[in-house]
Amino acid sequence: MLKRSTEKFTPRQIVQQLDKYIIGQEDAKKQLAVAYRNKWRRSQASPELQKEIIPTNMLVIGPTGTGKTECARRLANITDAPFIKVEALKYTERGYIGGDVNEIIRGLADVSFNMVKKAKQQEVREKAMHNVQEIILDTLIPRAIPQVENQNPTLDEKGNEKKDQNEVTRQRFRRKLENGELDHYTIEIRIQSSSSPFGNMGLVGGAMDESAMINLENFFTKMMPKNTKKKKVTIKEATKILLEEEMNNLLDMEAVKEEARQKAENEGIVFIDEIDKIASSSKKTNGPNVSREGVQRDLLPIVEGCPVNTKYGPINTDHILFIAAGAFHIAQPSDLLPEFQGRFPIRVKLEALSKEDFEKILTKKTSSLIEQYQALFKAEDVTLTFDKAAIKEIAHLAYECNQKMENIGARRLRTVLNHLLSERLYDVPDKIEPGQNVHIDVASVKERLSSLIQEQDTSRYIL
Repeated sequence: MLKRSTEKFTPRQIVQQLDKYIIGQEDAKKQLAVAYRNKWRRSQASPELQKEIIPTNMLVIGPTGTGKTECARRLANITDAPFIKVEALKYTERGYIGGDVNEIIRGLADVSFNMVKKAKQQEVREKAMHNVQEIILDTLIPRAIPQVENQNPTLDEKGNEKKDQNEVTRQRFRRKLENGELDHYTIEIRIQSSSSPFGNMGLVGGAMDESAMINLENFFTKMMPKNTKKKKVTIKEATKILLEEEMNNLLDMEAVKEEARQKAENEGIVFIDEIDKIASSSKKTNGPNVSREGVQRDLLPIVEGCPVNTKYGPINTDHILFIAAGAFHIAQPSDLLPEFQGRFPIRVKLEALSKEDFEKILTKKTSSLIEQYQALFKAEDVTLTFDKAAIKEIAHLAYECNQKMENIGARRLRTVLNHLLSERLYDVPDKIEPGQNVHIDVASVKERLSSLIQEQDTSRYIL
């Protein structure tokens, strides 16, 4: 069942969050928001009804650079959901050499485990840091041998019991350690070795499938003692290494694995890109079409819902949200297998971006391209400013490039901006010194970018 933390976003609120990062594509945002909310709605139904409610998996259609991947990725970030993007072309029909579609779910499980582990580590970080300091202090200043019982304590001139000099020294060094004064000193620590006793044994001769190998490795990992080795590092590096180990030691890894498994099952999002590349564009069965249909058939049970063995335990894919995407320039959605089409009942078409959209992408969304380049200049204490007319001209030229050449959508803006600012970035800070201002007006845009379109036009006729 989805956690209460994911309920706080209604579909409308999810769209409002997506609007901060993605320009246009309102229909796609709404459908994504509803699809994700439906995951939670379905989990609230009775077990009998859950079996009947079909997941609202989506097929997203649109040219490259229109935001297909970005919409799904931002949705996962907003909802704190495990997310994995895969390319459909990576996988082959079962029985052929190539990727197995079960790797998709295993990859999602890894993402989910890392998310849960990171969150749990933050909960025990303070205690782990205290333990790390004790380990480093034990290396620098070993603890004094405790006094024997009934032994008379040492008294000072006033007759008071003297403080343990060893403990006083440790406290002084603890303060230096906390202030970073000892970071550059080198010490020898003992760290855990992460090497697996199996190596690539499971890949030799194909004697054992991946699922059996995972179960066997998990069994022996629990049984065998942890190997350690000595290593000389600075105290700063030692703190980082030991902190990771101590946080892991304080965690109940079995509980982390179980929570990660539940999170992947109930909140996971799988984005399968280039789905049109495994569609048969004709009804012929010769050539690679059989293999393409085989990949679709292998994906069917995963999308429909089935258990997949992972090193964290079996993960059922019933509640995972699958989003398939493709440009569909040559093939059409109807070229996919009818059974496969039926597993993606929601279809969304993303429109090509306009000049106005390009202008908004440059300025209005959070962490816009203009802000990103301004941050690069600011790192050198140089201010980068743009005229409004210059921004309009950049958007216009990027749009023209897409019209005259391959349409790569919003990615063209980064190409154009890089061409516009690369020389100035090269001159910072040698010629353009800290404290100066780099101002971009229409004239400088036309001077720098007009040649770009001419060069690209000419390149069509050069072998």
